[in-house]
Amino acid sequence: MSLMQNVAISVTEEQGMLLDVARGFVRDQAPIDAIRSQLETDTGFDPAIWQAMVDMGWAGIALPDSVGGAGMGVGSAIPVFEALGGGLLGTPLLSTTLAGQLVWRAAGESAAEWLGRLSGGMVGTVALLDHADWGAANMGVTLDAAGKLVGSKHFVADAGVAESFVVVASEAGMPALALVDRSAIEDDAISDNVLIDLTKRAANVDFTGVMPAQVLRGEAVASALRDTLLLGALLTAAETTGAAGKCLASITDYLKTRKQFGKLIGSYQALKHPTVDIYVGMENARSFIYHGATVVGDEPLSIDAEIACRMAKVAADDVMVFAGDRSVQFHGGFGFTWECDSTLFIRRAQWAQQMYGGAIHHRKRLATLLLDT
Repeated sequence: MSLMQNVAISVTEEQGMLLDVARGFVRDQAPIDAIRSQLETDTGFDPAIWQAMVDMGWAGIALPDSVGGAGMGVGSAIPVFEALGGGLLGTPLLSTTLAGQLVWRAAGESAAEWLGRLSGGMVGTVALLDHADWGAANMGVTLDAAGKLVGSKHFVADAGVAESFVVVASEAGMPALALVDRSAIEDDAISDNVLIDLTKRAANVDFTGVMPAQVLRGEAVASALRDTLLLGALLTAAETTGAAGKCLASITDYLKTRKQFGKLIGSYQALKHPTVDIYVGMENARSFIYHGATVVGDEPLSIDAEIACRMAKVAADDVMVFAGDRSVQFHGGFGFTWECDSTLFIRRAQWAQQMYGGAIHHRKRLATLLLDT
């Protein structure tokens, strides 16, 4: 039987400060009414909020200073994403961060100009999925003999606002990364997806005939892609854990104010016990995401880091699904309406399960890693 060797959790003073700053930012800049005002807009977020995040250095927080980043490491992004999740704030930060990680891990300083632009606030995204399977090879897009792309990618996060795309492609049967500027893509090649979580955006993109600005090749590409998918699971887990905390706060506020049959509904054990289960699940997920923050770094991810990323995603998905469901049920008929914030939580839970593999996806891989099955 194979067991985890590293179970350390180390929250640095720097990470604590980032969490405080990010929570303050969300509280001041993104109250729930502001979030709701963006749900049916084209982008799903306020450009002024995105620029404020860029000004604070968050776009390059996980990139080294040699390419214009903050040099704080990818683990430093965990408290930021936890806080953003706590506000249900939808911005291109996750997409941009992962695009930067993929390019940095595949090319290092040879892609310094591209990475510098991402650190400076250029919105980036990774075009990965051929359909909707995070476990597939996802190299249906190919590079032809002329060096142009052939094929489409699906559910490309923030494609509508992205200024650059990192396209996972196949060249002579080997993985390659095509760096594409938005200006090279025709407007009608991007078709919006309808997502259940209206704080998020994605689109299908037809890259056929597009000439990449640069193509990254070599052995580092496969390793970089593997690691970036794991980091995507970890950062999504951090965001989801923050959202579970927001959902729990909403539930407890309701239990302390809503009366039925002359009593506060929070006095009933049938509601107390599930609420405690949400709290325990959220703290469990927090332990996993900060363990992940402790063991990931700029180097290729170890087995311990892979286990940490997968466990974090399982824990975060599980608690968010349960919290969203209980929030709707506790609010009764009102919980099913658009006016109730419960709908935002249950929609976030459904979105999170579809990003970078759900709990079943990661449990299957954890069985191999932990049980030698």
